[in-house]
Amino acid sequence: MPKRAAASTLAILAFSLGSACRAQEPAQAPMDMSAMDSTDQHATQAAHEAMSGSMAADPHLTLTPTRPGTGADTARAAALVLEMRRALERYGDVRSAEADGFRRFLPGVKQPVYHYTSWRSALAALFRFDAVRPTSLLYKEGPRGTLVLVGAMYTAPARASFDELDRRVPLAVARWHEHVNWCLPPRGQSERWRETRDGKPVFGPKSPIATEAACSAVGGRFVPRLFGWMVHVMAFESDDPKIIWGGEHEHGRQ
Repeated sequence: MPKRAAASTLAILAFSLGSACRAQEPAQAPMDMSAMDSTDQHATQAAHEAMSGSMAADPHLTLTPTRPGTGADTARAAALVLEMRRALERYGDVRSAEADGFRRFLPGVKQPVYHYTSWRSALAALFRFDAVRPTSLLYKEGPRGTLVLVGAMYTAPARASFDELDRRVPLAVARWHEHVNWCLPPRGQSERWRETRDGKPVFGPKSPIATEAACSAVGGRFVPRLFGWMVHVMAFESDDPKIIWGGEHEHGRQ
């Protein structure tokens, strides 16, 4: 796979989930790898980095609302974790994941959590949830640079209702998230990612700009929703439900 294509695999999946599958719009084919502008690749990398931080009170992230828990929710969540562990434990060796078509996002870049993504699973997730076919496998760096499987990321189309997300993973135990209200540089102007005002980035997930009007004022390209829905389930990192369902993030309550 060409270097540029490998680096943009997750970007293609994300834009397919977030833009090609909007509510009340006809389904479209996934974006071709060669069509991915370097500006959009930069946006996807920035989103990946944003997911490694706090999600509390972030104007560029939407979290699903919490729901009162039931015994059925708890049992379903526990069953999901067991199913994941049985089916995905073979990917404890990252070479097995690669043999099954999972590809590392941003190869060569050091990250707190490494995403190994399967575009086939991402496309399947547009239509149904399958615990044994996550969009991404999640790894952390272990001793001597080895990669340790800690969990999986599941995705859902942007059009999915809260009820649909709840059927996939109970909203009483997990909070799905999506990236919203981004101001990006115009296509072909990736050098503008370096711009700052008052010591803050003009573009991306750390920018204070979160409205179309403010984005237009700086000559940017406003994206109301960058990706579809995502949830991380850290089934291999701990037996503590707070860690399993909280992922590596600090989910703030809305």
